[in-house]
Amino acid sequence: MADENVALCLWFESGAEEAARFYCDLFPDSEVHAVNRSPSDWPGGKAGDVLTIGLTLLGLRAMAMNGNTDDTFSNAMSLQVFTERQEETDRYWDALLGDNGTPMACSWLTDRFGMRWQVIPRGLMDGLDHEDPEVRARVFAAMQQMVKIDHAAIEAAIAGE
Repeated sequence: MADENVALCLWFESGAEEAARFYCDLFPDSEVHAVNRSPSDWPGGKAGDVLTIGLTLLGLRAMAMNGNTDDTFSNAMSLQVFTERQEETDRYWDALLGDNGTPMACSWLTDRFGMRWQVIPRGLMDGLDHEDPEVRARVFAAMQQMVKIDHAAIEAAIAGE
């Protein structure tokens, strides 16, 4: 990872390996490279406990780590996953919500590990970036009425329907 210019570090209280494997099973261009265990006892755990997991997540190098801390993920940082079709949006949305996730407005959700995600159709971003301010306003208004993004409704907003 030291050859990269930037990498993502995800600090979990616990369960970093489970989270990393879940994300890598869900997303393409993702894999776990290494599971590193503590060689000795440490303030947050015992010798042999998983400390860090080296992974690639959607092509981005990352490290997940167990920190046994009171720090938690917040809305100040989220991972954005861009989708092409409603089926892809639905699959990621449903998997990330799983049994204990929490949906939020405008494409946001919190997964069972506490990580914040945005599952975003590329069409939504195209609409929000559109050169016509009226299109941008319609798309923004449509998005604000949604939790999980509806591709067809965004396309209708872009078209002015």
